[in-house]
Amino acid sequence: MLQPSIRLASRRWATALRPTQQATRQPCYAYWYSTRYSQPGTRSSSRAEADSLFQTADVQAAAVSNAPNHEPGHDPYVKDPEAERAKRREQGMKRLRFASYGLFFSVLATGGVVYKLISEVQEEEQRRSSLQTDASSDSNAKFQGRPVHVIGAGEDKRIITEDNEQVELVETGTSSVPFFPRVLYLPSSDSRTDVPAPPNSAINPGNIHNNEEYTLIGLGIRTVSVFSIQVYVLGLYVRTADLSGLQARLIHYVNKDASTLVPSEKDDLRQAMLDPTRSTEIWDELLRSHIKTAWRISPTRNTDFAHLRDGWITGIKRGTQAAAAAIRDKATGPVETEYESESFGEAVKQFKSIFDGQGKTPKGSVVTLVRDQQGSTEVLFEDPSRTQGLESIGKVTDPRISKLIWLGYMAGKKVSSEAARKGVADGCLILASRPVGSAETMVN
Repeated sequence: MLQPSIRLASRRWATALRPTQQATRQPCYAYWYSTRYSQPGTRSSSRAEADSLFQTADVQAAAVSNAPNHEPGHDPYVKDPEAERAKRREQGMKRLRFASYGLFFSVLATGGVVYKLISEVQEEEQRRSSLQTDASSDSNAKFQGRPVHVIGAGEDKRIITEDNEQVELVETGTSSVPFFPRVLYLPSSDSRTDVPAPPNSAINPGNIHNNEEYTLIGLGIRTVSVFSIQVYVLGLYVRTADLSGLQARLIHYVNKDASTLVPSEKDDLRQAMLDPTRSTEIWDELLRSHIKTAWRISPTRNTDFAHLRDGWITGIKRGTQAAAAAIRDKATGPVETEYESESFGEAVKQFKSIFDGQGKTPKGSVVTLVRDQQGSTEVLFEDPSRTQGLESIGKVTDPRISKLIWLGYMAGKKVSSEAARKGVADGCLILASRPVGSAETMVN
């Protein structure tokens, strides 16, 4: 009597630990209890029937678990397992879609905020620029500490300094460095070699200070990052005596037989000067034509020579890579550019050494890169807050250095300042629209 009871209790305990079979065995429990307590006389027969039902449930559970389509964790009592899996898959895809929508709208909102911030910064800068333009006639407006005065309005407006040595100015578009001089006077080549040039000589007509006159062609603002943070204003100057030669080469690039360009030809010249490939061809030819040019650079915020030097070195590296890529596109075998020699590496080191030990370049100071007929580059510096005036800080004679710096501003797919390239292109178009040799040399 004791052994059957133990056996029956063991089965009941094992069945309770099987949740997947609970639904099947529940009727057995109900039947066994009802027969045991409601009809004590039939206890033995009820126990036998319960054992039979337990065995039947075990067989059914084993059959389900051994079925070919049985999977771990699968509920064997679901009528349509495939439909249940499809339902779960649809719910997962729905959650994935909702997550994708959330990510998309989050990125869209972030982009909108960034775009709005950039627009506000640009609008604020334009507003300041317009305010500076409107207030340029104010007695408080100054150019390097010198009072500024406006004469006329519209196209006839002229901005000049009010001191004894009057300088005609051009608005830059930024309140940080509001004006650039239309004309520069830089030391002549002879004075740089310590050979004084006599006043009113052929090299310096009408100039008793032994300086050469340079005329502004165009200018622009160099900016960095997506927020268009201004770094410096830069303008390209050409020696006034070389303007006629520059005119001729620009015109003959489009039409070799013309003395000036018609509107359609000017459009062609503008497209060429902004094209990545043709702009390199134009400026490579112009730089080999022995004209004197200079870049005038004025920081819009306090910086130093190391920062400026790093920017120029980056431009030089980018230029060497572009030159190598251009040759590889045309050649079928190994190629070598003029920038792969040991002498060019020494020239780059010499250019870097110019800035060793140099200090700050405050806001409004002036760094001038002057390129002579042979391609030598001299770095001049002037801080209006000090009394030293224009001073030379170094020179490198290798023409490849100046060529790459100039091309980095004016030619190729990516330039250091797109605004400066467009400004210079506009100035060149004004030159090309006048007859070669015209006495009118000022560029608006």
